Amino acid sequence: MAGRAEPHSVPAQAARNRVPQPRPTDLFADRLLAVLSGQKPVHWMLRHTAGRAYDDLARLAEHGPLRATRGTRPVVRDIGYYVAREGAVEAFARIGAGDQVRAMAFRLERGADLRWRCTAVELGGPRAPHQDDD
Repeated sequence: MAGRAEPHSVPAQAARNRVPQPRPTDLFADRLLAVLSGQKPVHWMLRHTAGRAYDDLARLAEHGPLRATRGTRPVVRDIGYYVAREGAVEAFARIGAGDQVRAMAFRLERGADLRWRCTAVELGGPRAPHQDDD
């Protein structure tokens, strides 16, 4: 039949050899680290945040808390997470730079459009109080 494409199927071997996709927690830990270490500007996360998370991230990034120290670029050493409910994940990451380790916590929520967005982010240390703006 001219003009019709034959259906394409993936052989079983090819399906088994697919590269696993990174979890949203892995992607967001890397994204947040890129901003908090000064590798990316805060506005790079604008479409990946919801609610107060963008403001919190901007406040945290203002002082560059995870910038490279003594020439050592920070990296995500470990990630853990807890599924709080369907479509909501609370995660932590250990960020290492040389012999220094910092903690980062964040929450991800999946929207109606099925995209994950960061809805909260914190670094180890005292929290700044939120102002009621609702």
